Amino acid sequence: MSPAGAAGLSRSSSTAWWTADRTMCSVRLAVFAPCIPPNYASAVTDSGSPLDAEAERIRRVFEERARTIPWQRYSVSDAGVLFMHLQRIRSVVRLLAREGWFPLHETRALDVGCGTGGWLVDLESWGARQSNLAGIEIEPSRLAQARTRLRDADIRQGDGATLPWADESFDLVVQSTVFTSILDAEMRFGLAREMARVLRPGGAVLWYDFFRDNPRNADVRAVHSDEIRRLFPGLVCELRRVTLAPPISRRVARLSWTAALWLEATRLLNTHYLGVLRRVAHSD
Repeated sequence: MSPAGAAGLSRSSSTAWWTADRTMCSVRLAVFAPCIPPNYASAVTDSGSPLDAEAERIRRVFEERARTIPWQRYSVSDAGVLFMHLQRIRSVVRLLAREGWFPLHETRALDVGCGTGGWLVDLESWGARQSNLAGIEIEPSRLAQARTRLRDADIRQGDGATLPWADESFDLVVQSTVFTSILDAEMRFGLAREMARVLRPGGAVLWYDFFRDNPRNADVRAVHSDEIRRLFPGLVCELRRVTLAPPISRRVARLSWTAALWLEATRLLNTHYLGVLRRVAHSD
């Protein structure tokens, strides 16, 4: 799993709890307005503001990760990394199929914090047209890689303060380990509001992020289901606990793939929420 994005920022991960979680959030998009101060966008762009400082902190964190973490850490040549990668794909495809998203060829999809474009490449491999894909990323080198991999996609640089697309532009908005990279509550709310703004009625946010803190990484903070409901009060949320804790996956999958599958199936040691946050379609 690659680190990549806080609202086009960059990513992270880790840890555990029990069962599947289904929660109804409310269905009035109007309630987004009071969630965030009206000066959010200007605060992010005003030099020296707290949100500007948070964006800069995130940039520094991922620049440091790029310098210090060896490539093998996230290489699928490692059995544990391969296990997590394949299980994530399996879970996401099952979820999208159950929710009726296939075929994807007419789906307009945005990846917030797209990194090098991994999720967008996955969506293309599942049938989405590259010309219908978009992404936003803050880190220049990762942005350049995404643009190279996805030459017909709309890949832009930014921090998510104001997503550079019109209202109701996308059917699917992906966020993968982005919100956990953001420590500032105001920035989290601002990004959630922007994601909801560009989402079409009947569309959905595809959510993948961890719900338990990583005690060894102070640069990330878990997002729990109650916070997700507060971040997206106008969406209907369905979340499921997936992904065997990475430290366990790395150890167990090397010894026994079957054992790793069994442990993940129990959900006792899973660390991430995977789910959809649906925007209710307008009634005729």
